[in-house]
Amino acid sequence: MKKPKFYVVWKGRQTGVFRSWEECTAQVSGYPDAKFKSFESLAAAEAAFRGKYEDYRGRPGAGQGWLFSSSLPILPSVCVDAACSGFPGPLEWRGVETESGRELFRQGPYPEGANNIGEFLAIVHALAWMEKNGLTWPVYSDSEVALDWVRAGTCRTHLQRTPANERLFTLIARAEAWLDKHPPRLPLLKWDTHAWGENPADFGRK
Repeated sequence: MKKPKFYVVWKGRQTGVFRSWEECTAQVSGYPDAKFKSFESLAAAEAAFRGKYEDYRGRPGAGQGWLFSSSLPILPSVCVDAACSGFPGPLEWRGVETESGRELFRQGPYPEGANNIGEFLAIVHALAWMEKNGLTWPVYSDSEVALDWVRAGTCRTHLQRTPANERLFTLIARAEAWLDKHPPRLPLLKWDTHAWGENPADFGRK
């Protein structure tokens, strides 16, 4: 059975939280510069309606599910995630500030990659970004494999190296060299998807 969604209309014929796409589209279809977005829970939609559309534009609607959990992630912190279309396939990754969803960095797409490689590189990227900015925030990833690789200082991928993904393997070598000189001293934590919903850095393509 399809999971229901909830729709917030900030600007339309009527504003508010609506429980069906039909109700939402009646408020925004043909309305100049309408502002609306879907969310996966009523609590998330109601919280979003109390805020501004600009705070949610371009972000997955599930990205703040953690706000409604009884146990919250550590704040401030960085969340990272990767997206790969197929195996191998075009790979990209990014990091966001957990609380605001503000994108801190984004890389890719790189051809003939693998998701775990992107998760590994995203964590290292977050560590390097924080060192550059003088921050000591925890890093959250939903990939236990990538977290283990970073703790070990080695990307243990079985992906075959090809001319098409040579640039990606160059980045892996660079990340491993960086880890050799900068062993992780910040908390590397597993994002609790069951309790908090999708990682805020998720690309929203599932």
